[in-house]
Amino acid sequence: MFKNVIVRRPSKSLVNGITSAPELGKPDYELALKQHDSYIEALKSCGVEVTVLEADERYPDSCFVEDVAVLSKNCAIVTNPGAMTRKGEEKEIIDILKDFYTDDKIEYVKAPGTIEGGDVMMVGDHFYVGLSERTNEEGAKQFIEALEKHGLTGSMVPLKEVLHLKTGLAYLENNNLLVAGEFVNSPEFEKFNKIIIDESESYSANCIWVNDKVIVPAGYKKTKKAVEDAGYEVIVVDTSEYRKLDGGLSCLSLRF
Repeated sequence: MFKNVIVRRPSKSLVNGITSAPELGKPDYELALKQHDSYIEALKSCGVEVTVLEADERYPDSCFVEDVAVLSKNCAIVTNPGAMTRKGEEKEIIDILKDFYTDDKIEYVKAPGTIEGGDVMMVGDHFYVGLSERTNEEGAKQFIEALEKHGLTGSMVPLKEVLHLKTGLAYLENNNLLVAGEFVNSPEFEKFNKIIIDESESYSANCIWVNDKVIVPAGYKKTKKAVEDAGYEVIVVDTSEYRKLDGGLSCLSLRF
């Protein structure tokens, strides 16, 4: 169960964030703010304490706070983002983490290693790490070494198509795994009860489990029904403006 969540408000510079889908257009900043408000309220309804960080205009993608750290019950690991325009974001989270973790429980991934939290999926005490354009093998190696130092384990998963590991996966606890695209037949995830996302709704594979409730992006009826059929209470939140920057529900928070 999660007790705490950290989010960062979107900056006005959000409109200049990284995207692989320029055809979707630039984010509407005012609408993004309203969607962020709804996201925070959805999280609070799951019984967590939400720490809201101020927007950082220096970093257009800084609302995607998940990428700058990975938080667990045993330790916090500060990442080293692989996207050049995000270098430095990770430094802005360190003082916040010290409100929750002692110095000896905070680890750091350093160059030439790169890793982003969107490439990390926690399943109990084990962490799957996607090797992507943003997360290299050296970064994954340092990350797994840090986990092992604190009694946790990790393994690497090569990615072929998606930006981040959690672009196509969401662990819903109880051995239930939402899967889409390249992960449907992936041998690394054979042991899970798979909830397969329809190809037309692949974006919605990025859901988040928060204390037995599942937050699902708005507009994906098949995914919503599949999650409900698996026995979960579903909360729907619109993330249309974040999708324009390759962002989803998990990207917008650190949950621990």
